Amino acid sequence: MVFSSTVFLFIFLPVTWLLYLLIPARYITARNALLGLTSLVFYAYGEPIYVAIMLLSVLFNYCTARSIGSAADAGNNRRVRALTVFSVVINLTLLGFFKYVPWLYSLLPFEIPAVQPMLAGLTLPVGISFYTFQILSYVIDVSRGSCAPQKNYFTLLLYISFFPQLIAGPIVTYGDIRDQLSARCVTISKTADGICRFVLGLSKKLLISNTAAVIADAAFAADTPSAALAWAGALCYSLQIYFDFSGYSDMAIGLAAMFGFSIGDNFNYPYSAVSIRDFWRRWHISLTTWFRTYVYIPLGGNRCSGVRTVCNRIFVFLLTGIWHGANFTYILWGLWHGALMMLERVCRFDVLERRRILHLPLRIYTLLCVVLGFVMFRAPSVDAGFSFIGSMFAGAGGIGDAIRYFDPYTCMILCAAILLSAPIFPALRCVCEARGHVNAFRISVAVLCVPLFLLCIMTLASSAFNPFIYYIF
Repeated sequence: MVFSSTVFLFIFLPVTWLLYLLIPARYITARNALLGLTSLVFYAYGEPIYVAIMLLSVLFNYCTARSIGSAADAGNNRRVRALTVFSVVINLTLLGFFKYVPWLYSLLPFEIPAVQPMLAGLTLPVGISFYTFQILSYVIDVSRGSCAPQKNYFTLLLYISFFPQLIAGPIVTYGDIRDQLSARCVTISKTADGICRFVLGLSKKLLISNTAAVIADAAFAADTPSAALAWAGALCYSLQIYFDFSGYSDMAIGLAAMFGFSIGDNFNYPYSAVSIRDFWRRWHISLTTWFRTYVYIPLGGNRCSGVRTVCNRIFVFLLTGIWHGANFTYILWGLWHGALMMLERVCRFDVLERRRILHLPLRIYTLLCVVLGFVMFRAPSVDAGFSFIGSMFAGAGGIGDAIRYFDPYTCMILCAAILLSAPIFPALRCVCEARGHVNAFRISVAVLCVPLFLLCIMTLASSAFNPFIYYIF
């Protein structure tokens, strides 16, 4: 089940939210039980068989974390380290089996008859990359003494399976949400802000991302796209992936707020970045924070020698690429960003970033590097990625090949996407706050969300779900 489906919008979400509100706030255990149960239903809607894997995974880590806590209380640091390593290995093995074993097997020059049938029917559990990282952060934090092990299995299950951030993040560490699992409140103001955030995210996904995807898909499907179509496809794919991913993050944050949870932002206008380092401070913030906290800093971070620091960063970006998918294109994309980070370190981009007069050329450089990286990210193979980049810089003009995709509606949507890629809303909010018009800004956003939601419904009505929507309305 996805947030932009009619089943979620008109059945699952209203029913879950109303049942949640019917339970008095003082019965937080009952509210948690409801959210845990509905989260499992949400996950099982598309893949019921993998619910058992999630339940067993949470149970294993629940028991392991309790054992780590007991060993730490007894001062047995050796046992703490052993249990932590064991848990990390098991969790990464489970993730690797589903996500990478089929790909690695496809690279073999021969087939293994006993393995072929098993891998043929193997599918990747939705959200396993996200909830595995959440489980790992919980176990590692317990081993570090940053938090006490959760004694209630169902509370831990809710933390892992909470449906707003289960499928596409953000990655929420246990420490960020621990207190909210035991005490939280739903207010009218927080609910209103959550609904608005959800509608804005839904609009990003349905109105902008899906529109940009049409041009991106056409460009990447072409055998030898013209230069104009290749550039249009590359730029549109950059818009597609940003508004798709940030849209899902906004929907997750908004849904969490409707149930009383506060989740941090996952994107901060990354296309306005002035360097690749700045880009990663703004793009997929929860993933960047996770790798910095649990990989980069334990490796030594910036405290090492220059060569060791370079190796640490390259290794982290290699892992970032591998985490995103099982293909050499993702690995190359991660290494591309790691190499650019090292180049900026050598060229002292931190000094250049302080000069506002250089921000425009730095933004152009950053955006170009990001777009080229996303071409490889989107390409089905490394050869196809380099071929597409070759078309961008050495292909025939072919403006007519590209312009036929740009009808008035598409042009309007893409113009809005470009404007919304800049921090316009924060600037308007700051102006309103400076003039004492905070409520006016919030009301304006709420009013804007009404036609946006109707446009989203109209978009869904034109899809395969239209009989369902027409029946409801």
